[in-house]
Amino acid sequence: MKRPLRRLLRRLLTATLAALVILGIWVWAGLPARSEVKALSKRNPGKTRLMLQREQEARAKGRRARTSQAWVPLGQVSRHLIHAVLASEDQTFFGHEGVDWKAIQESLEKNVEKGRFARGGSTITQQLAKNLYFGTRKTPVRKLRELVVTRWLEQDLSKVRILALYLNLIEWGDFVFGCEAAAQHWYGKPAAELTEAEAAGLTAMIPNPRRINPRVSLARHERATRRVLWLMGQAGYIGRDVAPLGAEPPAEPVLEDEDPESPPASPAPAGN
Repeated sequence: MKRPLRRLLRRLLTATLAALVILGIWVWAGLPARSEVKALSKRNPGKTRLMLQREQEARAKGRRARTSQAWVPLGQVSRHLIHAVLASEDQTFFGHEGVDWKAIQESLEKNVEKGRFARGGSTITQQLAKNLYFGTRKTPVRKLRELVVTRWLEQDLSKVRILALYLNLIEWGDFVFGCEAAAQHWYGKPAAELTEAEAAGLTAMIPNPRRINPRVSLARHERATRRVLWLMGQAGYIGRDVAPLGAEPPAEPVLEDEDPESPPASPAPAGN
């Protein structure tokens, strides 16, 4: 009995190792070149995978895709927007090496508790990796590739450069990418001139910019903005006279049963 059992265990181990090797090859085959990632330390990228994905989605629906984006250095971005993004999206950005394991654990616990998607745990660096190279398709392999690129970004780029790339590439509405285009699109001013409230309003859209915005649902966007202001207040970026009061933050803007990267809903009727 012992010999057949040992043979079975050896076969299982061999099969497992083979599967891991195949998975590793598959993950590696879909990665960008390391040199391409390293070049981002000095060179701005062209269109990201997410931009191309949105354009493909638009063409499939017979729509014209007009991507709006303009690069600005971090020194020309309102400090209020930087503070809002850090407070809302990645409070430990300058302390982690690409992945916030505590946030991931809390995210998993929340999702298990709700039995469905409730929140994410991606850092700014992970979001940047996804936007640059992988788009929004959700698969375990994509997540593994995202983690590899996240590590490369942290090794090859400074935190300041990662933050600058993120703010210039993130999606902020239908074909609106980057903080400069977003500031002009939503508030009619450059990113350098955003007020605390306007910075919170832009940051509130990040979880789902094509759904959480003033044109689709003004009330929902206002609730999400209050949450960002609360987080900014807790982080000490703004005074209590500006931030909403309360021991607990307002509810998260992404609904428990909503895909955070889903297509935009139809705009709310006038008067709602």
